[in-house]
Amino acid sequence: MSASFTTELSYCQLANEFSTSCSPSPVSAPQWLAFNQSLAAELGLPEAFWGTEAGLQLFAGNQLPDWAQPHALAYSGHQFGHFNPHLGDGRAILLTEIVTPEGQRFDLQLKGSGRTPYSRRGDGRSAIGPVIREYLVSEAMHHLGVPTTRALAAVATGDWVQREQAQPGAILARVARSHLRVGTAQYVLNLNSAAKLKSFADYLIERHYPEIILQHAPGFARYDALLSAVIDKQAQLIARWMSLGFIHGVMNTDNMSLVGDTIDYGPCAFMEAYNEHQVFSFIDKQGRYAYANQPAMAQWNLARFAETLLPIMTANDAPEPEAAIAATIERATELVMGFSDKYQQYYQAYFSAKIGLSADHPEASKLVQQLLAIMQQQHIDFTLAFRYLGDAEPKRRNHLFSDSASWLTWHQQWLHATASTPTHQLQRQLNEVNPALIPRNHLIEDCINEVIKTGSLAQFVRLQQAFAQPYQERAEYADLMPPATASQQVTTTFCGT
Repeated sequence: MSASFTTELSYCQLANEFSTSCSPSPVSAPQWLAFNQSLAAELGLPEAFWGTEAGLQLFAGNQLPDWAQPHALAYSGHQFGHFNPHLGDGRAILLTEIVTPEGQRFDLQLKGSGRTPYSRRGDGRSAIGPVIREYLVSEAMHHLGVPTTRALAAVATGDWVQREQAQPGAILARVARSHLRVGTAQYVLNLNSAAKLKSFADYLIERHYPEIILQHAPGFARYDALLSAVIDKQAQLIARWMSLGFIHGVMNTDNMSLVGDTIDYGPCAFMEAYNEHQVFSFIDKQGRYAYANQPAMAQWNLARFAETLLPIMTANDAPEPEAAIAATIERATELVMGFSDKYQQYYQAYFSAKIGLSADHPEASKLVQQLLAIMQQQHIDFTLAFRYLGDAEPKRRNHLFSDSASWLTWHQQWLHATASTPTHQLQRQLNEVNPALIPRNHLIEDCINEVIKTGSLAQFVRLQQAFAQPYQERAEYADLMPPATASQQVTTTFCGT
């Protein structure tokens, strides 16, 4: 093992109740699906595991090296608004925390590696489809510039998993800055131990928000600062999702990371024809997590996080305890309500940039909303509408909008608003923030079907290569740019459990 490769398991040492030691279940005939060599290099993973037999056995969960200390993490969660106190990693196992030479810490987790103490009636396995989807979409999100968990490896197990019908199984090796969630904090609160709650919050601050330690002396003010920092991270993340037309699909509190990363790619999708009410998840019958609802749902989840911190946000020695508690609730409420303003600031910055304007330009907000209204009315592809603004010639833009009067009027207003920026500079700026390629639903589904039906990884590899440079328009990937035709459309996505 490389001398520079350091691993620890700091979180699992906090309290016995926070996790449970358990091992992956062996699989019969593992085969490589993908290995992310560039990510492995960033992590400093020993080359003995880079696409080798040892690596295959590691990521299949068959043979773990001595530095692996497998644990399943405990957490609770509000699922579609209903609280479940006992969730946890039902099909995922944390192998270790990798500490890079720069001091950065990353979780290494196997997802789909068999039953854990939190599996309940589940088999702990994953079908190959969700593994391919998460591998492609999470890596695409990374290259799009969105904070996210990442995919290090994907392995076919050689075994079958039973869902509605038998499907080939697979395991994803996932890397994250951590797997701590709002649901984790809810679980710790449910232990009814102020000491354990404080140790959890202090760990979260030390690992992910060390600047708070420098800015605040020990005491309840640190937890106010922690809540504010998590709110800010989420406001920025959700605004980023919205700017790319990304719909997470299942924003339960157990799927909201406390470090501001996108986590748990289940029924996620990128919107094609703009529709603020778009839902893809098969289980979201009421549209709770529709595209336009994502900011409000994030704020709702953050209110649940604030509730977990209330016991340690109040001074223990307050002369009037009831008044102190009331003041704490008021402070926490004010912070959570402040999410809206923070989100709007990030939203305005991202969307203004998408039309080549600064957020403080007097016409920016109006032009963004007018363009979205036209896109909604005419069912215009979200990604291409913004991408084609960067074209030197108007042909593709006008064809997309069918030369409608509303579009032509908007376009003239936009040209006037951007007139002070040289054309070549404006085109460059637009193409730097508006992707040419996104992992469209039908592309992902076609890739999954090809792997299942033929065993070929050709399309899987091609999509990995294409999504690695999503802002570059390249002739060899031109066929991946258009939205699905009527016969190609995939309107429903499913969780991977």
